[in-house]
Amino acid sequence: MGLEEKLGSGFLATKLEFFVNWARKFSLFQYPFITACCGMEFMSTMCAHYDLARFGAEFPRFTPRQADFLIVVGTISHKLAPVLRRVYEQMCEPKWVIAFGGCASCGGPYDNYATLQGVDRIIPVDVYIPGCPPRPEMVLDGLIRLQEKIQKSKLGDDSRQRQYEEALAQAIREWKGPKVEVPNLRPGW
Repeated sequence: MGLEEKLGSGFLATKLEFFVNWARKFSLFQYPFITACCGMEFMSTMCAHYDLARFGAEFPRFTPRQADFLIVVGTISHKLAPVLRRVYEQMCEPKWVIAFGGCASCGGPYDNYATLQGVDRIIPVDVYIPGCPPRPEMVLDGLIRLQEKIQKSKLGDDSRQRQYEEALAQAIREWKGPKVEVPNLRPGW
């Protein structure tokens, strides 16, 4: 006799999830973590010709506590990795990450002891944008792919984050290199 009986089971929850995800994908509060030359190409996506504002990611937030969308642009060194991890942990939930360019995705041409070979070793990455540097069209394509991923996500599903944290904890336990102090990690790491 209730509304669920007339509309079918799960109708209200499904529609609520659709509208919440629709609002999330068009209101991304970005935190640009720019460290290298890809920054110039990233800045061009904010200009009128490409206009990142069309996708709801116009205003950058320069504090992680006001951001839910991290864009890692450029080379990340091992010394900078704990800072990036802390920025990621301070962001609002749910949070999304784009690795922008070859250096952020896989270390780029720098295959040495000082460069992190991809930010996915310290934080989960949702979308990779290849190139050195990537064109603004690729940035827009990566943002569209992230929006599609946000639209398909389930409310309250943190399994991706849990799986990543378990894999990261395992990698830290198996690490044979020099001891790296990373402050403020969650208990049990």
